[in-house]
Amino acid sequence: MERFKSKMVPYYELTKEEEKILADVENGVYVPVKGKERARLMRMAVNAARATLDRTKNINIRLSERDLIKLKGKAAEQGLPYQTLVSSIIHQYNNKS
Repeated sequence: MERFKSKMVPYYELTKEEEKILADVENGVYVPVKGKERARLMRMAVNAARATLDRTKNINIRLSERDLIKLKGKAAEQGLPYQTLVSSIIHQYNNKS
């Protein structure tokens, strides 16, 4: 493995594949993409990033029995599973300005 040096990272061990990519970049094999193709690739990258961030993760949380009963009642009033209501509340809280 070759060591890659930069100002941000003193050195980094590159795999054979990374060495080839670096050599190709340095030799001009890869060129910037422009116009509509660039926009299309950017949209694809943004969508991929969003899909990665939108993945759900299960958590465990302890609530008082009283709070859980109230929560389930409010969820039933809205026709939602209570887990969906909790997720929605957390999402709204996180996205407040």
